[in-house]
Amino acid sequence: MKHEQASAPWWKFGHVWLVIAGPAVVVVAALFTAWLAARSPDPVLAEEHYRRPVAANKSAANDSALMPALQGRNHAATPAR
Repeated sequence: MKHEQASAPWWKFGHVWLVIAGPAVVVVAALFTAWLAARSPDPVLAEEHYRRPVAANKSAANDSALMPALQGRNHAATPAR
């Protein structure tokens, strides 16, 4: 006496949707990230942008108006005695 059991279609099982949901969410997130990157690309910086802070630091060290700030920074960086 064998009882034949009618099997349900695959989409009626909840575990199948749980397995499909993970990769589907990742694909949607990747598409959203690609759209976001294409919509607002980062600007390209000029070469002198990287040289400017070095020159600004050299001129700031000689500026007398910034002297208290520089002294406070140096004092905070040195260990207490």
